[in-house]
Amino acid sequence: MDNVATHEDWKVCFSEFGPGLLLFARQWVRSPTDAEDIVQEAFVKFWRRNHRIDNRALLYATVRSIALDLIRRDSRRARREAEAFSDAEQSIEPQFELVDESQQALVAAIDRLPHEQREVLVMKIWSELTFAEIATALGISHNTAASRYRYALNALKKNFQTQ
Repeated sequence: MDNVATHEDWKVCFSEFGPGLLLFARQWVRSPTDAEDIVQEAFVKFWRRNHRIDNRALLYATVRSIALDLIRRDSRRARREAEAFSDAEQSIEPQFELVDESQQALVAAIDRLPHEQREVLVMKIWSELTFAEIATALGISHNTAASRYRYALNALKKNFQTQ
């Protein structure tokens, strides 16, 4: 089998795709550690199922699926805890290290985007996925992925023109 990825291939894949996958996973979870666990679990599932190592869209879809499963599990736990603690609330927004006011403004503007647009924006800009890969990962059409990206950019542009 000449299609079998080697240990070194997986290391290269992880170092190349890992940072983008971590940022992508951070959209749903409360901590960097949770995001790291999600990405690690995605790579393990991917490896066990002998998927092609260069199938980025499927890798992102796997990360998304695991993250959503974690949210559902956490939501059930939070509902149980809310009965005991009335103000239990979870945050699933990405967190960035802020250096200056312009970065703070950009993060605030990104946080105001609808989740569907923010999701596509992160995959396109920070992870450099194609619209076809994004569409496959999210289970949407290529045109929908492109539209969400366009809407996100227009919203960000409008936000910064009003400042």
